Amino acid sequence: MKQKQTFALKGNLIYTKEIGTLEILEQHYLVCEEGKVQGIYPELPEQLCGIPVEELGDRLIIPGLTDLHVHAPQYSFRSLNMDMELLEWLETNTFPEESKFQDLDYAKKAYGIFTENVKHSATTRACIFGTIHNEATLLLMDQLEEAGIAAMVGKVNMDRNSPDYLRETSAEESAKATRAWIQAVAERHYERVQPILTPRFTPSCSDELMELLHGIQKETGLSVQSHLSENPGEIAWVQELCPWSKFYGDAYDHFGMFGGECRTIMAHCVYSGDEEIQRMKENGVFIAHCPESNTNLSSGIAPVRRYLDEQIPVGLGSDVAGGTTENLFAAMRHAIQASKLRWRLSDQSLQPLNMEEVFYLASKGGGAFFGKVGSFEPGYEFDAVILDDARLEHPQPLNVKQRLERVIYLGDEREVAGKYVAGRKVL
Repeated sequence: MKQKQTFALKGNLIYTKEIGTLEILEQHYLVCEEGKVQGIYPELPEQLCGIPVEELGDRLIIPGLTDLHVHAPQYSFRSLNMDMELLEWLETNTFPEESKFQDLDYAKKAYGIFTENVKHSATTRACIFGTIHNEATLLLMDQLEEAGIAAMVGKVNMDRNSPDYLRETSAEESAKATRAWIQAVAERHYERVQPILTPRFTPSCSDELMELLHGIQKETGLSVQSHLSENPGEIAWVQELCPWSKFYGDAYDHFGMFGGECRTIMAHCVYSGDEEIQRMKENGVFIAHCPESNTNLSSGIAPVRRYLDEQIPVGLGSDVAGGTTENLFAAMRHAIQASKLRWRLSDQSLQPLNMEEVFYLASKGGGAFFGKVGSFEPGYEFDAVILDDARLEHPQPLNVKQRLERVIYLGDEREVAGKYVAGRKVL
């Protein structure tokens, strides 16, 4: 249940208000009230004296991190058969594995491993793809709720261009199953887990299915997640399937699922052109930047600097199993490294990302999809991660910013010493 108690954490606070900046407050009190940030103080004011305080010594306290794009059923084959491009990789690895989730015993075991590892990571919020299977997706949502992770989870829709064993029989059946799943979610009364509509991507969803999903979205107001402009072959395929579309994103926008009144995340956007970028900007589409996956599947390097310059909302995604790990510190460093390669090798007009910027993307940038999430500003959800970086030994003292940078480049779940989600202690 939601923790109602007012309490404080005391330690070295690091958070961001604006992209490219860090707020560093050493040995300050971070106060939680009703699951939200009440304030930060060098000393507790008189009216707060006597509240419980967790003394964290020299440890670092950062906002919880948000993974804007991850495939839970793919966690079981991460780091296997990585020498393929996207479309071959889907046919060879992804579709056979996802078909196994019709077996609830298998799903329980596989999702249990995924959920336990996310619980012990620095991730407090995530947007997650399930499979086409209602019961397995509900099981995943049950496990995430029990683990205390705040998540948007999607039952995947796909009625074309996929194997018989992983294809819904018709657009009508896909929509019917989606409605049944949404009803089942409502009956479970989750506190932290929400449904999100999840057409896998345009090649796997017929126009008829997209129209039906648009109707469901209008009725329910649910958010939408999907993939966009990840790979040149994928983009060419979309143009063949939807010759009426002006660009890939237009194939979603045509059915009212590309921002605007429909809150939308699109993963990747490696090859988005000027028209697509303008439409995303106009519609407020969120981009989930997945740098490790884009490298592993030879997709390319997204022009993240341009998206930021255009003031398009951007966060980070692990994109397991295109990515190999749920560790968002790894996603941060991969984002920096990929942007440096793009700048050096192909486009010197776009400066590389820096540490402060990727920290923003992983915290407040991606967190914004969930509302006031990812910062320690008053009124934000109290998502906090306690970091103990003692394992990362160094021969001389480091300041707090340097310690954070080393965690980003060297850290993983071993540095996570505690975690709160909306004021509830998870670890």
